[in-house]
Amino acid sequence: MMSVLLSFIFPASASLVIRGMSVISLVSVGNAFLSEIRGKHMNYSKFWNANSTEKMQMKLSSKVGMLLSYTPAFLVCLASFWIFPHEGFRSTLLQSALTLHFFKRLFEVLFIHKYSGGMALDTTITISLNYFISTSLMIYDQNLTQGLPEPPINLVYPGIVLFVVGISGNLYHHYLLSKLRGKGEKEYKIPRGGCFELVICPHYLFEIIGFLGVSFISQTFYPFSFTLGSTIYLMGRSYATRKWYLSKFEDFPKHVKAVIPFVF
Repeated sequence: MMSVLLSFIFPASASLVIRGMSVISLVSVGNAFLSEIRGKHMNYSKFWNANSTEKMQMKLSSKVGMLLSYTPAFLVCLASFWIFPHEGFRSTLLQSALTLHFFKRLFEVLFIHKYSGGMALDTTITISLNYFISTSLMIYDQNLTQGLPEPPINLVYPGIVLFVVGISGNLYHHYLLSKLRGKGEKEYKIPRGGCFELVICPHYLFEIIGFLGVSFISQTFYPFSFTLGSTIYLMGRSYATRKWYLSKFEDFPKHVKAVIPFVF
């Protein structure tokens, strides 16, 4: 089993930081998955005012909250080109993919998304720290491969394809969501077009594909751990989203799944 695994990834890092954070990440997202399933949501998007019976929470506008969520990770990506310069094609490609990912997110916040609610400050801090730490660790884990032999099976080019498909599909479906609302409108509608005909959260599906592409580009342990954790959480979030649409719209098409077409 180990020999098969080592055909696809670099040897697992001996860094206690990488190993420890991998375990912590998986445990925390597992808990987040269960919380979403049970109805205790992170306070953003259509669930921004969930758990409102709890103690008073400080709220931000959604735009400000999302900018604060993504900017630290984007700055880490930019700084990585200065901290770890000229470390080879794979490393530069990983840094570039992550930089593009968070640049796209900031671009969407500023120019595409149309927000109707707010965002809890504690949720903003949680998301921001998660992306900041995870992005830093993916880049650091890649740095630890310097001098090591390449894995026998090179996944870089399939990774590029997956990343491009993921980031493009995610952007496209965010654009479709933004077109649901006219100027000044805030109410939710059933999304139509693209993969919304199959799943209610295709933007999550393509986000997972994009991060799988990042994992293939890197071929190190932590990105795969992060992608697995993100998949688990987004499955829980998409399940809760589909349940919300079913409760709000009597004409919601029952064949539309949560995030995986025809399956889940």
